[in-house]
Amino acid sequence: MGYISELRKVVGTKPLLLVGACVLVFNEAGHLLLQKRADTLDWGTIGGAMELGESMEEAAHRELYEETGLRAGGMKFVTLLSGSDMYFQYPHGDEVYNVIAVYEALDVTGTPVVNDHEGLEVKYFALDEPIPELNPFNEKYLRKAGYIQKW
Repeated sequence: MGYISELRKVVGTKPLLLVGACVLVFNEAGHLLLQKRADTLDWGTIGGAMELGESMEEAAHRELYEETGLRAGGMKFVTLLSGSDMYFQYPHGDEVYNVIAVYEALDVTGTPVVNDHEGLEVKYFALDEPIPELNPFNEKYLRKAGYIQKW
């Protein structure tokens, strides 16, 4: 996250408009892969901010590999989320308004592992029952994208 880190040195914790990608990885049973995040200590989706010169889909592929060690043969675009309800404040104070491209990873290869400093654990979860400690922001956009409907 070089670009954002450099920008934060200038603006501090003030709100930023961030463009990024969320990658949904489903196993054969239809369970969603989540990571326990090191910054918020709750479960969240795979993804992150774009780097300069990168497309949203390229960011999705990069984040998938960086965070899980997985590779995808392709990405299926699902939706674009933006607006005031995409605001998030990190525990350390950084504020962001996110523009998030949601993708489903296709033809995934590899075994999911914690592959960087952002995650503590990776695990598949069924979406037909509440997920303990699901990041409220991630729950919001999983609902908006239509993946969580029952609970």
